[in-house]
Amino acid sequence: MTGIVDVGGGLRGIYGAGIFDYCMEQGIHFDYCIGVSAGSANVCSYIAGQKGRNYQFYTDYSFRKEYMSVKNLFQKGSYINMDYIYGELSNTGGENPLDYKKIEESDVELRVVATNAVTGKPVYFDKTDMCQDNYSIMKASCCIPLVCKPYRIKGVPYYDGGLSDPIPVQKALDDGCDKVVVILTKPIDTIRVAKKDAFPARVLKRKYPKSGEDLARRYKTYNDQVRLAKKYQKQGKVLILAPDDCCGMETLTKDKSALDKMYHKGYRDAKKIPDFVK
Repeated sequence: MTGIVDVGGGLRGIYGAGIFDYCMEQGIHFDYCIGVSAGSANVCSYIAGQKGRNYQFYTDYSFRKEYMSVKNLFQKGSYINMDYIYGELSNTGGENPLDYKKIEESDVELRVVATNAVTGKPVYFDKTDMCQDNYSIMKASCCIPLVCKPYRIKGVPYYDGGLSDPIPVQKALDDGCDKVVVILTKPIDTIRVAKKDAFPARVLKRKYPKSGEDLARRYKTYNDQVRLAKKYQKQGKVLILAPDDCCGMETLTKDKSALDKMYHKGYRDAKKIPDFVK
């Protein structure tokens, strides 16, 4: 079984969108797709066979105030409006609807990673947790702490899957994959540091102590999982695709030129996949 992991990374996730568009063009089939945060949206559009769909979300819709803005933060408590992205735009009759029927009928296994805000543990949603015009699992997976209030599913609050399992390569292998493509959205030798998450983690701990602990040690979890992916790559089980640089982009950087460059980096790097999966 061949799998692919997309770690997301906010708007840097357009790198993964380029990879999946290449795969759709070339007819490259994965048996198993697992997405974290924005990676969950990328893998769903891939399974639905909707080439170019995610490019529009990154380069067009993300610049709209309805998508992300200070106005959203004051009116809705979240800088990013998940209901607009994965509801208004993506539902039947929306501007760019997700072809849910194709996802439902596909033989590709889907996993979407979110973090239970209370327990701090990763949750791996699958197709049974989705239905037509109900894409809550993606909303939960993309819910960045402090930037957004936690997204609730059946009363349970969730945060971004990147808190608890940022690079779920072990999950993919444990679920039966023999070969796994891992999409990173930072250069492969990037070392995350504790300092960046220290203050947000202290704030988060006040209401969700376990998630706050996840955030405080995210740098270590990420670094450890990159090392693990590199180990598997040496064994021939994993192919890591990562941009050589981020074009100056952080998680929520809105720069059309940088976004387009990141997309094309992904598209070019995806050309390494056919030899790996054959």
